[in-house]
Amino acid sequence: MFVCLCIRWQYVLLAIVLIGFLLPQRMVMPVKGANTTSYHAKSFWYLPWGKSGVHKGVDIFAKRGVPVLSSTDGIVLWTGELNRGGKIVLVLGTKWRVHYFAHLNSIDKKMFSFVKVGDRIGTVGDTGNAKGKPPHLHYSIITLFPYLWRVDRSEQGWKKMFYLNPITYISKK
Repeated sequence: MFVCLCIRWQYVLLAIVLIGFLLPQRMVMPVKGANTTSYHAKSFWYLPWGKSGVHKGVDIFAKRGVPVLSSTDGIVLWTGELNRGGKIVLVLGTKWRVHYFAHLNSIDKKMFSFVKVGDRIGTVGDTGNAKGKPPHLHYSIITLFPYLWRVDRSEQGWKKMFYLNPITYISKK
């Protein structure tokens, strides 16, 4: 009986993981009105980049207060404030990817709320280590399942297996 319950839970867990991978990923530009001229196309994994070594995302510049939109369908895992990121929102989307929105001026969603592509989650700001710099959204995509083939010999190259280039996804529209 106990063995049967364990096997059933394994199937349930496997089904949940597979569903996360099989759901279609829809993505949009996370800053309302932004386009390819709102960010630098080669800023992902740019070196040197302050205390973090390399830039693990893209900075999308806009005026303070411009709406930040959920780039994907998902669930808000966490909202709050960090030293470097300032006001942030973490959204778990399809493909088991965490979407990191940082330097927000305001946060409009609560933890564990569901978001759809294009839902407003906050506004562009300059919080955290962006204080005093032009307002922008720092946007990163982190995968929970490592892409081992992405590792290279660059500085912090082993971390590349967890970070996806968001420019690849937001520039398609």
